[in-house]
Amino acid sequence: MHRYLFFIFIFSQTTIFAQQKLPKGFSYVKDIIPGINVDLRYYSSHNFVGKKIDGYKSPVLIWSTAATNALKKVEKELNAQGMSLKVFDAYRPQKAVQHFKRWALQINDTLSKREFYPNLDKRNLFKLGYIASKSGHSRGSTIDLTIVTLIDHKELDMGSPFDFFGPISHFDTEEINATQKKNRIMLKSIMMKHGFKGYAKEWWHFTLIHEPYQKTYFDFDVY
Repeated sequence: MHRYLFFIFIFSQTTIFAQQKLPKGFSYVKDIIPGINVDLRYYSSHNFVGKKIDGYKSPVLIWSTAATNALKKVEKELNAQGMSLKVFDAYRPQKAVQHFKRWALQINDTLSKREFYPNLDKRNLFKLGYIASKSGHSRGSTIDLTIVTLIDHKELDMGSPFDFFGPISHFDTEEINATQKKNRIMLKSIMMKHGFKGYAKEWWHFTLIHEPYQKTYFDFDVY
């Protein structure tokens, strides 16, 4: 019995210590928004690279506390309408961005081309702005997300999947139908209402307008 209690104590202390290692001003999103849905794509191989990405050690969301508190208001409002948020990525280490960059330079590595960039030449990903040397995600207040139903967690139809490289992912594209456009407008409107701004080329991408670390690119792991 004493040994059992000892192991419980050690486990609890280890968990507390792990959470204390986050830089000041960052939080685990689930600690503040317990009901939020998470599909951390870069922790898995279901992404445009086709492999787990450097820096993603655990399937957890880390984000600036300021942005998370603002997002909590979005989730609360959606819940009242029978919906919820589903997050694909939040804070992203700089080492992950470097992984993307290395991948983009490997022209013959087209493992996930069919799903994520079927109509693009991989050699043009830098020029078209899909891959860059830095990402706003590394500043800790940018997020990729969508809306799902609260009961069965089904994604609303946004006209293109997360991380699809092409004009159909642009917010104002003419390639989607009225329902898909309505869903995108709903997502953007509720995010803007609570202090976020969107990105014209990616309907899922939002940044806290008053982000706390505008000039700092972090590189600590997601753990």
